[in-house]
Amino acid sequence: MRILHTMLRVGDLNRSVRFYTEVLGMSLLRQSEYPDGEFTLAFLGYGNESDNTVIELTYNWGTESYDLGNAFGHLALEVDDVYQATEEIRNAGGKILRDAGPMNAGTTIIAFVEDPDGYQIELIGKR
Repeated sequence: MRILHTMLRVGDLNRSVRFYTEVLGMSLLRQSEYPDGEFTLAFLGYGNESDNTVIELTYNWGTESYDLGNAFGHLALEVDDVYQATEEIRNAGGKILRDAGPMNAGTTIIAFVEDPDGYQIELIGKR
């Protein structure tokens, strides 16, 4: 078994695809519209779906926002240098929630950014 993807509902598919591709450097792997169900799916990631876990963005036509609730925590991305990644994301227009630095009660370097729909993404330095 392996994890295939994580699905996030988004209010503006084009805006979200731009964020994940232009700010976080993912590739748009495939996108399909489902007129009978009135939704569009876009799959993005850092490599082919056959070898990598990816993100599925689901746009339900006519829904502009969602209540994120308090159960979902965050996505996590491993980066070579959290300080550099944070600056690159900031320079690309990304929203930084927590600047790079050691985690609370530990030494691992982390940062948090937010996607256009409010989902938090943790950046974790390579170990």
